[in-house]
Amino acid sequence: MTDPTPLPPTEVMPSVVQAGLRGLCPRCGKPTLFAKAIKFADRCSACGLDFTQFNVGDGPAAFLTLILGTIVVIGAIMLELTLHPPLWLHMLIWIPVTLAGVIWSLRLAKGALMSAEFRNAAREGRIDPRP
Repeated sequence: MTDPTPLPPTEVMPSVVQAGLRGLCPRCGKPTLFAKAIKFADRCSACGLDFTQFNVGDGPAAFLTLILGTIVVIGAIMLELTLHPPLWLHMLIWIPVTLAGVIWSLRLAKGALMSAEFRNAAREGRIDPRP
């Protein structure tokens, strides 16, 4: 159910990357995509696009767990092998790095995926009949 309201002539849809990086509405480009750190708003307060019609799911979280987990583990192993810091210092470094990385990357991935869904008119359980 795409909102049929067209863009005003002065508005330009942001790219998928821009929408992901800045939390921009995929239709009007205003920074209204997120209500909280990683929670989508229900709708765009600028153009009224209903964000609840999109289903980003857990795809971004699964990939980011693998990617970010690998980066953090490699960093922790390299730090341990070169400097041998105590456990409390590892925790002081890697817990905040992991939390910040998860929130930032999840926000980026969810915003980009929602923007891609909007651009491609992707909907759950539907096959595009175009030839």
